[in-house]
Amino acid sequence: MAVPGSFRRQPASRGLVSHCTHHHIVVFLLTFFSYSLLHASRKTFSNVKVSISSQWTPSCLNSSAPELRPNELWNSSHLFPNAEEATLFLGTLDTIFLFSYAVGLFVSGIVGDRLNLRWVLSFGMCSSALVVFSFGTLTEWLHFYNKWFYCCLWVVNGLLQSTGWPCVVAVMGNWFGKAGRGFVFGLWSACASVGNILGAFLASCVLKYGYEYAFLVTASVQFAGGVVVFFGLLTSPKEVGLPELGADEDEVSVEEDANRPLMGSDDVDDDDRNYSIQATDNDNQPKAIGFFQACCLPGVVLYSLAYACLKLVNYSFFFWLPFYLSNNFGWKEAEADQLSIWYDVGGIIGGTIQGLISDVLQKRAPVLAVSLLFAVGSLFGYSRSPNSKPINAVIMAITGFFIGGPSNMISSAISADLGRQDLVKGSSEALATVTGIVDGTGSIGAAVGQYLVSLIQENLGWMWVFYFFILMTSSTILFISPLIVREIRLLLHERRLRLLAE
Repeated sequence: MAVPGSFRRQPASRGLVSHCTHHHIVVFLLTFFSYSLLHASRKTFSNVKVSISSQWTPSCLNSSAPELRPNELWNSSHLFPNAEEATLFLGTLDTIFLFSYAVGLFVSGIVGDRLNLRWVLSFGMCSSALVVFSFGTLTEWLHFYNKWFYCCLWVVNGLLQSTGWPCVVAVMGNWFGKAGRGFVFGLWSACASVGNILGAFLASCVLKYGYEYAFLVTASVQFAGGVVVFFGLLTSPKEVGLPELGADEDEVSVEEDANRPLMGSDDVDDDDRNYSIQATDNDNQPKAIGFFQACCLPGVVLYSLAYACLKLVNYSFFFWLPFYLSNNFGWKEAEADQLSIWYDVGGIIGGTIQGLISDVLQKRAPVLAVSLLFAVGSLFGYSRSPNSKPINAVIMAITGFFIGGPSNMISSAISADLGRQDLVKGSSEALATVTGIVDGTGSIGAAVGQYLVSLIQENLGWMWVFYFFILMTSSTILFISPLIVREIRLLLHERRLRLLAE
């Protein structure tokens, strides 16, 4: 008995290797490092907060004031009467950035689907570099200090940086199909963690000369990266004469199955199959879909809400983990910063392995569900971690594996799946819009979460913060539960058909 084409299973690596060219490798590296550079500039701001806080307070209230600097010039730069208020303002800038970044993601996705992705990405990188330079370097060189000016610059920076993720995911989605997408995107989504490490390295190299040089170096490197992207990035295979994804999929049924998005469209009703979001004319150039049309695509709203809960937890670890280690265990700040890297390491490994497993199963939601269930247990275990650095690092890496892994999958591979499902009928102009919706909703959750974490920690303690993380992780599972049930049913149905064929 022959197995229907839709249930034939092709190894993920076979389709990936057979279609990989040097152009794929160049696109992978350019998009990887372009987003790494955007993240590096964000990390630089986090790494120099102590120096900025010292500069913005009177010299008599901090021990880092250089003795040779004239007292009048030093005190003319202070914006706040004490370090506590300066630190509070720096936290406010974080919140401002996250909210403007979230709003910008919704807009950037729509713009990316209507303009050349290379232009939008390079413009965002270069313009953001100029804003970062103005914020941290130019104002210090000119001795111009103004709270409202800083706020305006950081709002603009959030909007400009939001062009990055939708564009790079859309470009990667144009080049890499379903065959191996989970593994490739899982490995590629380590770009944020690499950017964090790069930003910390660049800032630490020049921080002794002044925090303005840390901003100068990262801004210069990011601007140079934007120029390289403008002249070197290929946004789709057709620019070099290669077939687009899906162009050669009608020839062999197995090849068709290997490149079909993993969104469980096999159970769509016949009436729905006749509907597609595409241009009504006969032009070869596909048209970009609208914002509300993208929201109506199956799975977009559910994954967006799920990612809002999960990104809240993931970003809370990013912002609060070093502080928690220092505050809860009394470890030195430098030691806490170094130890917190293990969370990112766990996330990189988790995203890669779980992406590979989802490629083999050809379903994403069940893999996410299993990982998030283990994440609940790892969060409970980490909340009771003893005062031992090796044990803490191991549990931290495990927690990053089960939280950071699913977060990377939703923001990259699953967003690409959502933007290339059957209802879009081959139009790649849904990728950036869908990615912006998913990541924008997630960023709103992350922005709200930073305030809630500080509020819960101050009034109830760290243990209740972890209970809150467990609640948000459970909510993630709840939001995608309809997709989990549907994809598990499809897996069982495919298994029964294969048994009948044997």
